[in-house]
Amino acid sequence: MKLTQLAFAAAIACAASAHAAGTDLIITNGKVATMTKEGAFAQALAIKDGKIEAVGSNAQILKLKTSTTQVIDAAGKTVIPGLNDSHLHIIREGLNYNAELRWDGVTSLKQALQMLKEQAARTPDGAWVKVVGGWNEYQFEEKRLPTLEEINEAVPDKPVFLLYLYGLGFLNKKGIETLGYNADTKFKDGVVELGADGKPTGKLIAKPNAMILYTTLAKTGALPRDQQLNSTQQYYTELNRLGLTSAIDAGGGGQAYPDDYAVSLELAKSGKLTVRTSYYLFAQKPGKELEDYQRWLTLTKPDKNDHLFYANGYNTEGGGENLVWSAADFENFLEPRPDMPAHMESELEPVLRLLIKNRWPFRIHATYGESIDRDLAVIEKVNQDTPLNGLRWFFDHAETISDKQLARVKALGGGIAVQDRMYFQGELYWKQYGAQTRQMPPIQKMLAMKIPVGLGTDGTRVSSYGPWPSIYWAVTGKTAGGLKIWQDKDVLSRYQALKLMTQGSAWMSGEEKLKGTLAKGQYADVVILPQDYFSMDVEKIKNLEASLTIVNGKVVYAAPEYQQYAPAKLGVEPDWSPVKYYGGYQNK
Repeated sequence: MKLTQLAFAAAIACAASAHAAGTDLIITNGKVATMTKEGAFAQALAIKDGKIEAVGSNAQILKLKTSTTQVIDAAGKTVIPGLNDSHLHIIREGLNYNAELRWDGVTSLKQALQMLKEQAARTPDGAWVKVVGGWNEYQFEEKRLPTLEEINEAVPDKPVFLLYLYGLGFLNKKGIETLGYNADTKFKDGVVELGADGKPTGKLIAKPNAMILYTTLAKTGALPRDQQLNSTQQYYTELNRLGLTSAIDAGGGGQAYPDDYAVSLELAKSGKLTVRTSYYLFAQKPGKELEDYQRWLTLTKPDKNDHLFYANGYNTEGGGENLVWSAADFENFLEPRPDMPAHMESELEPVLRLLIKNRWPFRIHATYGESIDRDLAVIEKVNQDTPLNGLRWFFDHAETISDKQLARVKALGGGIAVQDRMYFQGELYWKQYGAQTRQMPPIQKMLAMKIPVGLGTDGTRVSSYGPWPSIYWAVTGKTAGGLKIWQDKDVLSRYQALKLMTQGSAWMSGEEKLKGTLAKGQYADVVILPQDYFSMDVEKIKNLEASLTIVNGKVVYAAPEYQQYAPAKLGVEPDWSPVKYYGGYQNK
């Protein structure tokens, strides 16, 4: 018998033993939001074999207690289903998390620059100091970007790269020198800004897509394999801290399958991933996308789970969000809307035919209605002779989708994955196109039409990975800078917003009957919150995190008040990692 077979047999034996022993875990004295309907709350729940066994009153649930049952007192706190991000670049960020200084949630530019300075002091020679997305100027009390002078003053002797949304990159002088950028450095879709002296200033300008930024980022180095393993575990724990128990990975540039999935696959097979992860495969080579998908059809298949201990723990899901590069319409609101090339349809059609014929779910990145119109025409054409027949597919983003286009999506059985990109870019969109009165994206219209909708973040290179700012945006219609970009009639109720980031997102991986509510038979993915989400000051929702996070019936994160249940803490590698000193999302 092989080692893997022995491990699997041991896991089955442990599961059988646990089943025989009775209820594994009980949570009592809680405000348990079952999310089965609005206003449905219970006192307690029981967990057995990784699933919800029962939900009810303390008296009802405690009847299930045995001598081996662990009992956790919620002490009146609110209990919710684990959050599920329907669009997160979780696998790619796992490889890079320990090497990045995160400004997510930082409230002052002064503090951000001080963090940059401190981190540079501990970063060894030869390594970069990097801030890679998740922030904008409007979250700072100063309401402005750092200047190149401030960046150089903070860090004169180590290379620095800052990524700002899809629009700008900032290099300090040492960074320019390290990369060798000069007056002759050219990019097809971007500009290396030159000063009066004819030399690069350090500002990189995307025009219109972000390839100049991503190409530069790729030159700043990567962590070695052992540190990527540690980094991925640290990032998954960070997401658990914020209440995330599931995520659907949308792929990403520079995330080639299967090579860049090897670290997360190894962790999944050893049972060390603590966020259920479903991933879509993102085509990497412009003009060669069909070849990518033809090859991937021979390597994997939808719903193939490689997690040793979790059902649907680490699954291939389908194709996208980038099906073909010619269909991409990056939302760089510092630049006018890009037009997709005339040959887009001829590239998208064969990829869609291949995926639909082989029953692969798919997702398509599309920001603008103009792009969506062309995408839909291709899907409708293919559907005539290669029917979708209920195959799961959806658009990502869809900020300016029209009502007529929504009707076409519904007719084709599609869904929409929405994210809080306007939380970070609402002000920029208004500057580019003027104040808006239509909800962007039109979530209320989607819900009224009964189109499946999942909520997420699009973290980490543009938006932050923090799920609570996305929920805050959904219930207030406000940006990080406080600009109200939705009308009162458009904001979601707290129940609606939470439902979209639990059961709503589960639709995008075909798991809406398995997760997203706290009811008998559902996956035991549960979060205890330190404050009552349903009644707390709405402005504080963006700073929520978990008191306790449970995945598959096991505690994966515990705040100090539940420290006795905390799993063993893993040290951060390398020793100079920003994560060791600052953590990730700054929600304090």
